[in-house]
Amino acid sequence: MNIENTKAQMRKGVLEFCILSVLKEKEAYTSEILDTLKAAKLLVVEGTVYPLLTRLKNDGLLTYRWEESTSGPPRKYYGLTELGKTFLTELNGTWRELSDAVNIITNNKN
Repeated sequence: MNIENTKAQMRKGVLEFCILSVLKEKEAYTSEILDTLKAAKLLVVEGTVYPLLTRLKNDGLLTYRWEESTSGPPRKYYGLTELGKTFLTELNGTWRELSDAVNIITNNKN
């Protein structure tokens, strides 16, 4: 069994939740989202994030707007829609339940 593959699958499973959480306070462009995820030690590559942002937008959870940049091409800023905020609230509850269950199981000293 390849531990790196298992770890990658675990990260991939929470990536959508993490991206929505990054955007809960303010809009951000892709590089800011990636920097935040990397600062939290969530190893992510751009090639994973761009399709996910597109899917979240197509699902109505994200919106975006273009903004001119003084240091290059225009930037696409993503933000949560009302549906995205509701979805994130649901995910937060699910995450707490899942996290509690995993902690109970993994900390059980039988």
